[in-house]
Amino acid sequence: MAPLALKVHDLTTEIRLSRATVHAVGNVSLEIAQGETLGLVGESGSGKSMLGLSVLGLLPNGGHITGGSIKLYDRELVGMKERELRGIRGNDVAMIFQDSLSSLNPTKTVGEQVAEPVRLHRGASRKEALDRAHEVLELVGLPRPKERLGDYPHQLSGGLRQRVMIAIALSCEPKVLLADEPTTALDVTIQAQILKVLDDLEQRLGMATLLVTHDMGVVAGRSRRINVMYAGRIVEQATSETLFTSMRHPYTQALLGSIPRLESDASKPLLSIPGLPPDLTNPPTGCRFASRCQFATEQCLAQEPPLEGDAEHRFACWHPVDGPAVVTAPLIPTRSVTEPVASAARNNGASAATVSVVSEPSRDASGSAGLPAPATDRPLLEVIGAVREYPVTAGALLRRRVNSVKAVSNVDLYVNPGESLGLVGESGCGKTSLGKLIVGIEVPDAGQIKVGGQEIFKKRGTDLRVARRAVQMMFQDPYGSLDPRMRVRAILREPLEIQGVGSSREQDERVRSLLAEVGLPLNALERYPHEFSGGQRQRVALARALMLEPKIMVADEPVSALDVSIRSQVLNLMKRLQAERDMASIVISHDLAVVKYLADRIGVMYLGKLVELGTGDDIYRSPAHPYTQALIKTIPVPDPAIEKAKADVGIRGELPSPIDPPSGCRFRTRCPLAQEICAQVEPPMRRFGPSHQAACHFPLQTPEPEGAVPSAASATA
Repeated sequence: MAPLALKVHDLTTEIRLSRATVHAVGNVSLEIAQGETLGLVGESGSGKSMLGLSVLGLLPNGGHITGGSIKLYDRELVGMKERELRGIRGNDVAMIFQDSLSSLNPTKTVGEQVAEPVRLHRGASRKEALDRAHEVLELVGLPRPKERLGDYPHQLSGGLRQRVMIAIALSCEPKVLLADEPTTALDVTIQAQILKVLDDLEQRLGMATLLVTHDMGVVAGRSRRINVMYAGRIVEQATSETLFTSMRHPYTQALLGSIPRLESDASKPLLSIPGLPPDLTNPPTGCRFASRCQFATEQCLAQEPPLEGDAEHRFACWHPVDGPAVVTAPLIPTRSVTEPVASAARNNGASAATVSVVSEPSRDASGSAGLPAPATDRPLLEVIGAVREYPVTAGALLRRRVNSVKAVSNVDLYVNPGESLGLVGESGCGKTSLGKLIVGIEVPDAGQIKVGGQEIFKKRGTDLRVARRAVQMMFQDPYGSLDPRMRVRAILREPLEIQGVGSSREQDERVRSLLAEVGLPLNALERYPHEFSGGQRQRVALARALMLEPKIMVADEPVSALDVSIRSQVLNLMKRLQAERDMASIVISHDLAVVKYLADRIGVMYLGKLVELGTGDDIYRSPAHPYTQALIKTIPVPDPAIEKAKADVGIRGELPSPIDPPSGCRFRTRCPLAQEICAQVEPPMRRFGPSHQAACHFPLQTPEPEGAVPSAASATA
């Protein structure tokens, strides 16, 4: 057996504030062997990052380790003097921090920041350190690493910045790597590439890795063992296979059930965990998960369960479950029913728990369950040949236009009343730019955007103001889009006041009614955005988008930065409100599983072009475009067997520059089926079914007869 690289025993960490003490980590024990990756999962606020910072001795002001031991091989780190810790930090133990943009120094070049640990710990000269920086950047797969040495962080994409963070951590070849949410909010394609880099480096360098994440799919194929953390405590420890198939703690079960999967039944709610984690300045007695657990009894409220079991599987629960939950209830379409909450009978866990809610499936115009019936008249939204380009200028004074960023290029699509359309693709593919065109934040350079048959954004004055009520946007970052100086009451009333809708009393009634509808208490009206959790802020953003009762809502990455448990609450809420209001929506995301759950039809975008359009089953079960198939392959699946069987990372290489996109098919530079015609002729949209279209010269499916072309099989012959 490989020696233990890191051993944490009974660790307790507290953060002393001016009026309270946060009990961030309590009695945590874990071990990581040399060359092993240990997964650590849980919601935000569960203590995962604080555990990593405790190992490094980088606790925030007021933070102290009050008990326990941390050993790096046989060397005790707790109580070590700061000078000795500085010699270990970044040298023997390194950390990949969560947010690369805020963690990298904006005033220093990439080369300087990667070279810095080498100069500090190895005493290398500036030239030697930069040579090492070039070597490590090449190791983590950064394109053109020698050219990037002189770049600043803001000049790189999110995926490239994350590679720089990994390079800094690996520059001194550490024995232990702490990876704190290394792929959060990255595209699935970039995420797959980053994780592949970590896998390769672990094997090459023999590092022990602690992979911290809230994404169960990320750890499924990369960790032999997984620890589940909740409210500062380890609540379950098991091998990956055991945890995903035979978990025992209700919290682990709920985390797994909260994840939308491509094969999930979109008519049924995701399992969600009601409420929020406890306040760790005053943690509850007994089981810390009891207030959110459907199986909790008086014993759970009074006594904290010990972490017990055998060497392969340990859990802390008085009433354990037995395996994954099964959701049997369809989604709630009527206004009278509230957001679904798990309500299975209490038991001691003889069989897999079943969440059952009495309700009826949503119906289309013909009265049958499924997709909305095709519009007999004009669609509610029409996008016809939309083009949007952003100028690239040169010169300090004249600012002459030298080129342009091709954000949206000749896109056509429609949305029927009550229908939900999803837009997926990597960052930089034009999804958000198209969304901004639809809501009128930006004006297209060419083409038409019609709502109800009218180009409402060509109107002026009062007519434009009234017309814009029909389309509202839910922005990606609620913390950035909500005014931090305004209380929630003022934030929600603002659109009503601008539009002159109702009296002051009627506006207040409307605000209170909608606040209850999105599941927030009345006292939230007097609070500021920073006083809410991420999920609560997203509910405020949803309420504001619905305030004017729009016909169409554009939701831009509505759950990308949320924990899986909070994400499921927001997704269930969005789906319910859309069904109740018969509102059309456009859901923008890089997560195909989220979009398939929310949307009736899905559009796949690549570098400003719409390359495939179809129902969720069309896209998932029989994709016609190689790019769509590659996106599906890269989605992390919470199943160790599936993840470990994946042969590659899906899409290789970096997204080409939208300033100078490839000729012909824009995906050809990354496509395994590309031939000479792909560089010369742009492929037209062709039909593969009643509602399925794709633009590819060598599609993965056979097109309808009128569009017959060479098949993918002939492309590889």
